Amino acid sequence: MWNKIYMAAVFFLLLFIGLSLSAYAAEGGWALLLFFISMGVAFRGNPKLRGFSFTTMIFGVVAAAMYYPQYFLHVGSFKLSALIIPLLQVIMFGMGCELSLKELKTVIKMPKAVAVGIICHYTIMPLVGFALVSIFSFPKEIAAGVVLVGCCPSGLASNVMSYLAKANLALSVTVTAASTLLAPFLTPLLMHLLAGKLITIHFWDMAWDTTRVVIIPIFGGLLFDSLVKGRLKWLDKLMPLVSMIAIGVIILIIISAGRESLLKVGVLLVLAEIIHNITGYTLGYWISRLLGFKERDCRTISLEVGMQNSGLASGLALLMGGIATIGLAPAVFGPVMNVSGSALATWWHGRRVEEEVKENLMV
Repeated sequence: MWNKIYMAAVFFLLLFIGLSLSAYAAEGGWALLLFFISMGVAFRGNPKLRGFSFTTMIFGVVAAAMYYPQYFLHVGSFKLSALIIPLLQVIMFGMGCELSLKELKTVIKMPKAVAVGIICHYTIMPLVGFALVSIFSFPKEIAAGVVLVGCCPSGLASNVMSYLAKANLALSVTVTAASTLLAPFLTPLLMHLLAGKLITIHFWDMAWDTTRVVIIPIFGGLLFDSLVKGRLKWLDKLMPLVSMIAIGVIILIIISAGRESLLKVGVLLVLAEIIHNITGYTLGYWISRLLGFKERDCRTISLEVGMQNSGLASGLALLMGGIATIGLAPAVFGPVMNVSGSALATWWHGRRVEEEVKENLMV
């Protein structure tokens, strides 16, 4: 079965190349979309490649948005951008359902690691973003989007990657939760300090927007989970799928809306976000090593620093009236961090952590 899917993917890739070289180049986007979807499905059948499945499909979404943006901007008189905030709230609700008071109590058991994770996250990524826009000289609103990505909390993707990387999953979930709960204060504050000269930042408006997009849905999810815990197992399995679809739709709408701006600064913006992402991983890991943390914790903090909640950044960009400009950097950062995060987690998964080696030697 999986071999047939791979063969289908090869067929769609060859079809895309053929169409691109012919008079029907505009139709090649559909073939490229089907190629990425086929590869994503095929990767599900390989334990080593499964972590790249969602990312591969996101590339298909980006291809569709770049080739056919007109289909994803509005349906009749309804602007599809109006779906972004409700979809984000659904994702955050799902995050709340995944959390529990037991996990949140982890902060008491490892306060130093949690504190370092949060401090690194809210210093490294905002400052690196600020440095990058100074170097690349992007237009002001696009530059503000780069800084905005750095000022947002970490997201659910870091938890998935921590699990795949054999990192400290409890620490990952706790840092994600804590950084998210701090976002209504720290995100607007950092934006005001670092991007205030690029665009007008309304501190309290952004604080409220972050609260209603993130905090209220998360606590709603926590409450819902505590009331129906264990009774709706089908919902537990469904929510991750719903979240992935929601992320895909958000990226589709934003890339479609900002296609023209992306074509102008695309290569440089992608390069900037790759540097932003990898610098976060690198500094997060080595600062943790210098502070004497165990390998599992270093991997966790690395992923928590380097991976941002790009969906929240996209939603805030929409609420700031810059979905096609401020929202571009978050839309680019999402696929970039999923590719790099999957690759890093897969590489770490194949490398035994030092603690395991010592335990085996003692036995």
